This record gives sequence, structure tokens and C-alpha cells, in this order.
Amino acid sequence: MANHKSALKRIRANNAKRLRNRYQAKTTRTFIKKLENTTDQTEARELYKTVSSMLDRLAKKNIIHKNKAANNKSRLAKLVNGLAA
Repeated sequence: MANHKSALKRIRANNAKRLRNRYQAKTTRTFIKKLENTTDQTEARELYKTVSSMLDRLAKKNIIHKNKAANNKSRLAKLVNGLAA
């Protein structure tokens, strides 16, 4: 266990950030699954906008790697554009 006051504070802060990051990442994964299961294109386009911004936010905060966000956005864009056909 940490002995310094600053180390104890850092442990508390890291725990709070970890929980926040887990919540945001899990919420994004839920939205991605919802988008993948959508068959209506207009609804899918709206969901894609939301998911895309969520992925960008996660990448900006280094919760996920920027290339992973880009790959997910690309894959989902193909899926949304394929719904019309």
C-alpha cells in the first residue's frame, strides 16, 4: 500500500478515471452492436453519426487507439452504405 499522501490521491484518481473509461468504452460497444443489428438505413445513418463521434472521443482520450477507431468507423460506414442495396 502507498505511504505518501500524493500516491494515495493518485490511486483514487486513477480508479475514478478507470471506471469512467470503462463506462464510456462499454457504452460505445453497445451502440456499435445496436448499429450492426439495424436494418433501417435512415436509423442506421443517425446511429452512425453518434457512434462515429463516440469513437473519435475515445481515441482522443487514448482509451482506444486512433487506428482502431478509424478501422471501426470504416467498417461501420461500409455496413451503413450497404443497407441501401
